[in-house]
This record gives sequence, C-alpha cells and structure tokens, in this order.
Amino acid sequence: MKHLFLTTFFLCAIISGYGQNRVTLSGYVKDSANGEALASCNISVEGSKSNTVSNSYGFYSLSLLPGTYNINFSSSGFEAITISINITQNETRNIDLARMVEEMKGVTITVKKKDNQVEKVDMSTNDLNISQIKKIPAFLGEVDIIKSVQLLPGVSTVGEGATGFNVRGGSIDQNLILLDEAPVFNSSHLFGFFSVFNPDAVKDVKLIKGGMPAMYGGRLSSTLDVRMKDGNTKKFEVNGGIGIIFSRLSIEGPIARKNLKIKNKSSFIIAARRSYIDALAKPFMKKNSNLKDAIFYFYDLTAKVNYTFNANNKIFLSAYVGRDVFGAPGAKFDWGNKTTSFRWNHLFSKKIFSNFTIYYSKYDYQLGFGSGKNTFEWKSDIVNYSAKTDFTYYINPKHTLQFGLISTYYIFSPGKAVSEDEGNTTEFGLPKKYAMENAVYLENEQKVNLKLTIRYGLRFSNFNYLGKGSALILERNEFAKRSLVVDRIEYNKQNEVIKSYYNPEPRFSANYRLNKSTSLKLSYNRMAQYLHLISNTAASVPLDVWTPSTNNIKPQLADQVAIGYFKNIGKDIDYELSAEVYYKELQNQIDYIDGAELLLNSQLEADLLNGKGRAYGLELYMRKNTGKLTGWISYTLAKSERKVDGISQNQWYNNRFDRRHNMNITGSYELTKKWSVSASFVLGSGTPTNLPNTKYSFQGIQGIPQNASDLRNNVTIKPFHRLDISATYIRKKTAKRESNWVFGVYNAYKRKNPFSYYTRPDPANTTQTQVVRYAVIGSIVPSISWNFKF
Repeated sequence: MKHLFLTTFFLCAIISGYGQNRVTLSGYVKDSANGEALASCNISVEGSKSNTVSNSYGFYSLSLLPGTYNINFSSSGFEAITISINITQNETRNIDLARMVEEMKGVTITVKKKDNQVEKVDMSTNDLNISQIKKIPAFLGEVDIIKSVQLLPGVSTVGEGATGFNVRGGSIDQNLILLDEAPVFNSSHLFGFFSVFNPDAVKDVKLIKGGMPAMYGGRLSSTLDVRMKDGNTKKFEVNGGIGIIFSRLSIEGPIARKNLKIKNKSSFIIAARRSYIDALAKPFMKKNSNLKDAIFYFYDLTAKVNYTFNANNKIFLSAYVGRDVFGAPGAKFDWGNKTTSFRWNHLFSKKIFSNFTIYYSKYDYQLGFGSGKNTFEWKSDIVNYSAKTDFTYYINPKHTLQFGLISTYYIFSPGKAVSEDEGNTTEFGLPKKYAMENAVYLENEQKVNLKLTIRYGLRFSNFNYLGKGSALILERNEFAKRSLVVDRIEYNKQNEVIKSYYNPEPRFSANYRLNKSTSLKLSYNRMAQYLHLISNTAASVPLDVWTPSTNNIKPQLADQVAIGYFKNIGKDIDYELSAEVYYKELQNQIDYIDGAELLLNSQLEADLLNGKGRAYGLELYMRKNTGKLTGWISYTLAKSERKVDGISQNQWYNNRFDRRHNMNITGSYELTKKWSVSASFVLGSGTPTNLPNTKYSFQGIQGIPQNASDLRNNVTIKPFHRLDISATYIRKKTAKRESNWVFGVYNAYKRKNPFSYYTRPDPANTTQTQVVRYAVIGSIVPSISWNFKF
C-alpha cells in the first residue's frame, strides 16, 4: 500500500507539472426541480477539446487556461444550457438543469446531448434511469429493476421465477449488486418474481459487464450499481402506488427549521412496500384447515438522509431492510437483506474529490418445522463490514487519476440447527467462518489526442481465510468422487490466518473515434472473486449458502477481452447502435460430485470439484431515443461452457444457464397527451438440463432411468418466448400533482414456457417413464395499478 501511494504521488507530480498555469472550474450539477445530483452530465468547452463528465455525486472539474469561455452542460432528459464565464482564478459554479418540456404540438421532444456512448471510454456498460424503467411492462404491473436489466444485451435468466440474472455466461453469484455501495446478496422477493429495489427510492442504475473500472472488484461477471435518490431539497413530495398484490409509499423532502440556517442543505427519503397476497387469499383458505392460518408476504423499507456542511463536505446515510415470510401450520420459512452505508464526500481542492464509505450488509434465512414440544429450527447468514475510500484527481484536461482502497471483514454462518423432541433440546450445526478481503487500486484516464482515449490501471487484491476454525487436508479423487479427508488442522486463535491469496487485476480500455459519431473500443480486465455460492439447483434459492475461499476452495479468476463498434445516428442522437464481441476465460469454477451433500455438511469441501470455464459471444444493440416511439432491440449470440475432470467424460459441457440466442424488443409509444402504450417481447433458446437417456428394469417391475452416456446437461429445454403489454392513462398531471393508471397483461398469449424437465413413472405403465415439462407461469396475468405523486 505504501508503494501504491508513493507511485500515485510521483505520477501526480509529474503530470500536474504540465498544467501549472491553468485554473479550475468546478462544482455540482443538479436537477432544478428537486436538487438531486445529476451523474454523467456532459460538460464541454466550445472551441476547445476540454470536456468532462460529472461523477455519481454530480461533481465536475475542468482545468482551463485563464480566459473567456462558453461552457455547455447537457444531460439526457434535461434542457441543455450554455454559460459564458471569464475565469482568471479557481472558481466554483453549481449548475441546475431543468427537465425537458415533454410535449409540443403532439410531438415528444428530447434534449440534444453529446455523443456519450461514442465519446466515453466506457464499453459493455448500460445506464438506465428510473423514468426509462417505469415504461417497461412488468409482472402484475409493478416496476422492477432486475427484470429491466434482464432485457439488456448479454444478460439472461434461466427462466421465469428464477432469482437474479446471468451476465456473459456467468452464474448469479458472479454479479456484484450494490445499493448505495453496500452489497446485496439476494436481489429478489417472492422467489425471483420481484426485485428488492423499491422504484420510488431509486434514481439510476448502471450495469457494467466488461471494461471494468479498477474501483470495482470482487465478482467475475458484472457490477450492478443501484443509486438511491437523495431526497427532494426543494419541497415535500409523496409518491406511491396501489397494485394487485402490494402497495408502496415514499415520502421525501427538505429538513429545515426556522431557527437553523440549513435550507437546501439537508433532505431525506423514506420508501416502504408491503405485499398483501395473504390478506387477499385468506377468505379462500378458511375452508381448508391446513391453510387457513397460512402467511405469505414480503416487505421492504428504504431510507436515506443527507446533509451538506459546506462547499467541501457532505454526508449521506442510507439503510435498507427487506424480508420474505412464508408459513403454514407446522412450518415457517423467511429470508431477507439488511444494509447500511455511511458516506462522506470531501473536496481536498477544486481538483481532488474524495468519498469515504463504511457499510454493513447481512443476508440471512430461517427455516422451522413442528409445533409445541416437537420443533426444528435452522438459521444461516452472511455478514460483512467494510470501509473504503475513493479519490478522483482531475489533474489536467488530458489526465484524470482515480485511486483508493477497500477492506472488508466477513462472518459466515453456514448453518445452526436446534431440535426439540418432547422438551429435549439438541443443538447442532457448523461453526462460523471468518475472512478479510483487501484491495487497492490506481487508474488513469488519458486523452492521448482528439481521437484516442485510454484508461489503464491495476487493482491488487488480497484475501485471508481466518480462524477460529479448522482446515481440512484432502486427498483428491481423480474420478470426481468424494475426496478423502486425511487430516484436520485446528486454528484456535481468533483472526489467525489459515490461508492467504494475492491477485493482481490489471484493467485496460481504449476508445478510438473514427469520426464525430462513430468509435471503436477495446477492453481487457482480470477479475478475482473470493466468495462462492454453494448451489446445485437450476436457479438459486434462499437456502443456498455462501462460503469463502479456503485452503481447498481457490478464488475464482476471470480474464475477459471485448471489442466494440459504436455509432450514433441523427442530429439529436435519434438512434444509438452498438456491436460488441467478447471472450472470457474462467478459472477455479466450482462443481459438485454426484450426490453431493451441500447443507450442514462439515466436510463440504470434499464434495466440491474444481474446473475451468469459457464464454464468448456477440451482442447487438439498437436504441431509439427521440419521437413518439422510443425503446430498444437487443440480440445476443453466446455460448458458455465448463470443463471439470471426471465430469461429462472430461469434455466441455454447456452451463445450466447457457442460452445460445437471446433477443429482447422493448418499446413505448405515446398515443395522445393522456395515453401511452408499451410492449416487451423476449425470445430465447432453451437452457441445458439433465435427463436420462436409457433405463433398466429391476425384476421386471419398474423402469429405472439413468444417463448412460454420463454427459452433463445432455438435453436442451424448448425455446422461451413471451409478450408483455401495458397501457398508461395519465389522469392528472400538473406542477403539484400527478396521477396515472397502468393496465398490463403479462404473458399476453398464454405461453407455457418450460423452466425445467423431470422424469416420473408413467401411472398407466410403471415400466415406462414420462418426461414432464414444468412451467412456472402458464396463463395470462392481467394487472392494474394506480400511481400518484403530490
């Protein structure tokens, strides 16, 4: 770490020497209506190559020679403005942008913006703001962040009702999901039908699939960065909605008292959701004695407050708690997330922006059976505490330096069970595991000339598997059978290092502009992941267990290279086009022996196998930004494979989440001032699964199926396709009040998309075997919801 900061210091000193005669224009860009910070706002100087983009907190910094300039500020969905300034010394200028007027003579107007996707060095990145997400038809009419992400190129899911999402051939645990910088370990409610993010509390969403900036790490496939609203600093505002299965409400506004001078300095937001499926279903279950006392609901609560001390210091405090609860007489099952993050923005100078963050995150589940004196309860969780700091140094127009460090402490509770039998209590389970993950990074974005921009850097990560605990010494079986435990070494001191890993993670991206509207991009990144989700199901379930890298479980590694072509069409960037190809190699991928015992197994590591993977594909994306009709079309051609010694005859086999073809079409059309319609169509190849290809009979009584070829994922499920439609009626829209009705139809043509196949004996002939196709949803699902704002 010492060498990193010495290197940073000397690099800054050398580069900054080129800009000693310059002055700095800096400040924050905000929404004039509510004071929310505007990220990714384009700031450019007319007649100059100097330009920059506001960061996630709305801060910008421009280094200029003394003189008079016209500075342009533009952001999607907002009126662009130009300010004239005569700058002779460092100056602060905060900018408020007004939202675009939506209608003029029946035509939708959009802002003329800079060629962001062409100009920026970022690639394999998709930005969605909440207004775009709200236009997408959703299940039961409820706006959903994760479902929206699944419509982007390179993103897929194994089927309806599956938790999480898969990116470029990776498993769901290879996605880092952040809520105001705190990780969320399970992103779904109701077994994958809804996400944990309340849309009324979300400001914007960014998905990064490749060309990963050095500040991100810890997962192989992607980072989903979800940013909450800060809260309206201008006025009090109430948002909400009432739907078929749950309702939501959010309140936001400034925090001010007449005797305190804190006007426009502090604000808050509180958002809550609660489903009422159980209340609606209860009248229909009273006649069933087994279900009349059943409970099944979910809820979440999101809150945030911020305070600006002065021009150089601002703090944020965010919190989230959410839970799913299912139960019936004699059984109960619940799970949920909790996160808290505290952030401090500090300006060391007009050129150096810093953010200090501490956060807490927890995911846990509980399972219980029985009643009275005969019960069984089981609990499991993962907790982490983290501190990080990030710096951005705007050295001069050609160089922007980012550097920082992060340290995270993990506590894993694989499982603790308590059994009571006629008053006799027995406790058993697995001991807790501990780990510490650290990383430092340094990255420079350099504008080599008017055509070429490059970003290069290094992230160096370290992971320590800690005591108290034991380390199994295994003798591996080359035939993919359970490994032999030959010894067990005990570590009795708390936080004693059992095993350490170190990984350099280089990052590189380049953007070469062919002309004003076209560019070519290239990226490479190495990622290291030290956490592993233990699951052998088709899609993750709440009972899955997280485990750290140990002396037997090696960190997962991935190397990815991507090349892309980006094109903007039209005076106002009416269309955005992109085509990307990628290739990714993965090391130390976990698989399982046949018959692996994954829960409450003290020798779990003996049931795990280590293999390698590869994924490659083509992603095409076209987006229409202007006019009455807006939306996008994405198509992905991809392949994802694994190879594990002893499995599938030592051959490459398709991942369970491999989907060869995947197309998504999403559009919204404004019919009148009051009515708009939206539609979403998805079409994808089926995913692989296992099915027996032969059978044998025992004493002529029953055919017993088996996979004689010993090939993993030997069958492909039938293709997946679905059409969702919705219509929005704006009942009222003024400066103070908004009200609209959303009518939706999910699965409009009643498609029974198969989620999986399984076999069972034929009831008519027990010597024969039936293949059963299981569909989660097989009918049309209508919905209606009322949304309001005042």
